Amino acid sequence: MLFNHLSFPSTDVAATVAFFVEHLDCSAESFGTSVVLKRAGFDIVIEDATDRFDDVVWPENFHLGFELPSVAALQALHARFLHERVAMKTGLFQHARGSRFFCEAPGGLLFEMNTRADAEPRYRAGFAQRVPTE
Repeated sequence: MLFNHLSFPSTDVAATVAFFVEHLDCSAESFGTSVVLKRAGFDIVIEDATDRFDDVVWPENFHLGFELPSVAALQALHARFLHERVAMKTGLFQHARGSRFFCEAPGGLLFEMNTRADAEPRYRAGFAQRVPTE
């Protein structure tokens, strides 16, 4: 079984989609009042939730994680996000599972941007190395 998609509610679909397109290099395709984002073999559906919520409230520390191939790539993304005024929740920091930082998209969705390149050896295997080939 392979991962297929994520689906998130938003009370501001346009702002949420813009974050994914501008900062995470997703492509977007309208689907009614929702939008399907395409990225690296899976879809992210941003559902229009204006008829269900005044504001979407995420559980504490609920987040999406994106892995970068190197510390340099992570540092460059961190610098780019600072320049583009992305809502940063932490600075760049080193962790046993690799360097990382947290940022937030419009609507409060939390992201962890990380690399395992400088992780302790037991954490260095990346997801791409574990994906079935058949």
